Order: sequence, then structure tokens, then C-alpha cells
Amino acid sequence: QVQLVESGGGLVQAGGSLRLSCAVSGRTVSVWGMGWFRQAAGKDREIVAGITWGGGTTYYPASMMGRFTISMDNAKNTMYLQMDSLKSEDTAVYYCAARTQVGTRGTTDGEYAYWGQGTRVTVSS
Repeated sequence: QVQLVESGGGLVQAGGSLRLSCAVSGRTVSVWGMGWFRQAAGKDREIVAGITWGGGTTYYPASMMGRFTISMDNAKNTMYLQMDSLKSEDTAVYYCAARTQVGTRGTTDGEYAYWGQGTRVTVSS
């Protein structure tokens, strides 16, 4: 089992920045990659970014490139999402997730076996 705990969400003004953290515990040796997803009210969950456990490979959908940066600190078993130039449309619950299947790109939520409880980000305009 792998446990994930997000933190760092909150209220921020448009144009501001936030850094989300995801602490990973449990059987981390089984983790191949991690990802950040978000779900706004009334919308489907969407991927924000993905990363391999060692941090060597990252993935961003085109819509997320430029303002979001995903990173890993393996010494701390923690994943981060740096969010800059935030917009009101970034308001959502952000989830971290872990995937265990070797070789997956992690571009879809179906590839992830473990999920955190989510942290809410609200961007005021």
C-alpha cells in the first residue's frame, strides 16, 4: 500500500503562486511514477502533470505547460507542484496520485492506483 497526503492549498489572488506538496509513505519501492490532477466544480478530473519516481521524466498536457512545474524530492519522498501566474480557472481540488505499473506515461487517471484526499486551491480574481 502507498499513502499520499497533499498539503499547501489555500486562497490566493489571481497572478499569485502556490506550491503544493504530496508526502508519499508506505511501499514506495513499488511506485513507478506520480501525478497531479485537479477537479473543478461540475467538471471532470484532469491531469495537471506527471513525473517518474526518480524525477527524470515529466509530462504536461499542452494546456498546463508554462505555469505549472512538477518535481520530486526522493530524499523526502515528496512530490511538489509549483503553480505560478494563477488564474481563477485554476480553482479546483488538486489531487496527487501514484502509479505502480512499470513503463506507464501516466497521462490518464486510470493508470494511477493510489490517490490522496485532495487539497483545495481557490484563486480569487
